[in-house]
Amino acid sequence: MTNQNNKLIVVVLDGLRYDSARKYLGYMEHLVEQGEVQCYRVRSELPSLSRPLYEVLLTGTPAARNGITANHIARLSYEQSVFHLASQAGLTTAAAAYHWVSELYNSAPFNPVTDRHQHDESKPIQHGAFYFEDHYPDSHLFADAEYLRTAYDPNFLYVHSMNIDDAGHKHGGEGKGYEAAVRTADGILATLVPLWQSQGYSIVVTSDHGMNAAGMHGGTEPEEREVPLYLWGQQPSVISQSIAKDEPLSQLLLAPLMCYYLGLAASEAMLDLE
Repeated sequence: MTNQNNKLIVVVLDGLRYDSARKYLGYMEHLVEQGEVQCYRVRSELPSLSRPLYEVLLTGTPAARNGITANHIARLSYEQSVFHLASQAGLTTAAAAYHWVSELYNSAPFNPVTDRHQHDESKPIQHGAFYFEDHYPDSHLFADAEYLRTAYDPNFLYVHSMNIDDAGHKHGGEGKGYEAAVRTADGILATLVPLWQSQGYSIVVTSDHGMNAAGMHGGTEPEEREVPLYLWGQQPSVISQSIAKDEPLSQLLLAPLMCYYLGLAASEAMLDLE
């Protein structure tokens, strides 16, 4: 039986490559040094593009199965996402995220006039604040998330920011603008993570894809595919069973990992592909 007290916040820092996380997320790395958090290297699925990887993260299925094979494919998902499983189990769901997340799980195409704020308990994402410009400030996005958290007390809150990715495309994945965006996100996490912990939330911090020096992603380079995964506390079995020496974790593990924290049974598709 689902535990209605299970609460999870997942933070996806879009475009954050693994090596940049380890160098510039000073607060998060402090928690690693203190032994409170473990950081894992994750290899993203291909193509290492945003919309396909949003679907990977939330359904645990590869593009060859789910059909979200490129950024321009704007339709509802055909798969069972963590949002679907949580809402069907009677949990409350919320997301402060880029509008493509709404198009995957609530409605498509996205209408910026009517779909910016969504509150409908019949939808997989019951409470949503969706932005539609890549430069929408991360400071505002996390404030949106905090409003949803305090107003609706969700069991599952998905927070997806875009400024790191936006800076990478503008300045390259090794430029000053990219580094500054990563450091800014770390400062926001330093403010909110202790608050979330005090409210009894489990927390997962990760990314969808990385960014190469030319400001590109979508291909097979490690800079484009390798992303961090920060987890608190004891190592979940879904992770410990999959660790191989010097090998990154599969990104397909993230959806069943979210289910683990929420006390949900993973879908058959997720279990098939762990």
